[in-house]
Amino acid sequence: MGHKYSQYSVEDFDKFDCLKLSKSIYLVLLFVLRGYLVWLMSVTNMQDRVGIIQWLYPQTALFYLSLVSGAVGLFVVLVISLRRPDAKNWVRISWSYCRGLLIFALAFDFIVSLLGFFYWQLLSVSWLIMQGSVIAVLIYFCFRSERMTINLQEFPEKLPE
Repeated sequence: MGHKYSQYSVEDFDKFDCLKLSKSIYLVLLFVLRGYLVWLMSVTNMQDRVGIIQWLYPQTALFYLSLVSGAVGLFVVLVISLRRPDAKNWVRISWSYCRGLLIFALAFDFIVSLLGFFYWQLLSVSWLIMQGSVIAVLIYFCFRSERMTINLQEFPEKLPE
């Protein structure tokens, strides 16, 4: 059991003696939640509130579908924020499925891009290949990240004082 932690130092653990979350989780969340990030940028832009959205998502349906795929990411963010020793049972159960949820969100995001390419002809082939490559790399990180595997196996427990 102890050998899987041998490559980590004391700074790699949080206050509950759990390994701090993998950067892969944050990277996937950043990609999946980009629709919400664009929405926040457009809301804070006082001069042209919809200009950023229209520039990045020429078809409004693509933007809304991006928000739908990001909703799974928002659920993962909720689970991460509620991940503490006194968490409800549904948080504990959901935590172990976070990798699958992130991969589902990435796959759904790629399906949305395929829809934008084939149905609305909004994306170029090079953009679709680039986005598919990014998604493939992120899915690879989800499966190959040893730290993420350890993160999903652990759940914070109350420590004796």
